[in-house]
Amino acid sequence: MQIPPDLPPPPCLATEVEQVLLNLLRNAAQALAGFIPPDGAPPTITVRAEHHPDGVAISVSDNGPGMPPEVRARVFDPFYTTRPPGEGTGLGLSVAFFIITQNHKGTFAVVSEPGRGATFTFTLPLGGTS
Repeated sequence: MQIPPDLPPPPCLATEVEQVLLNLLRNAAQALAGFIPPDGAPPTITVRAEHHPDGVAISVSDNGPGMPPEVRARVFDPFYTTRPPGEGTGLGLSVAFFIITQNHKGTFAVVSEPGRGATFTFTLPLGGTS
């Protein structure tokens, strides 16, 4: 975890942000399950927080298999899942996206390429929730 000690605390509903982080961490762990990074590095999940001009940005990155563009384009869609039937509802990331963008007026993005892992970043404004 990489969190600067002087990071300003964004006004937010802590339980909702915890739910977002739980969903991101669970998805990263599932992506890494059984995957061996091609560079021989151990499977890794990194959580990072940074102070940006528009708020506090929190990223969850993994060095897993990554996503092709067609999956990346739909990853926040409700009920979209790449998991086998019965192993996922396809709601975790759509709920996380709603919590950040609607409830907290923040932003949410994903960067990923096949074989290069994934980074999900959400930003919480320092101005407060609406």
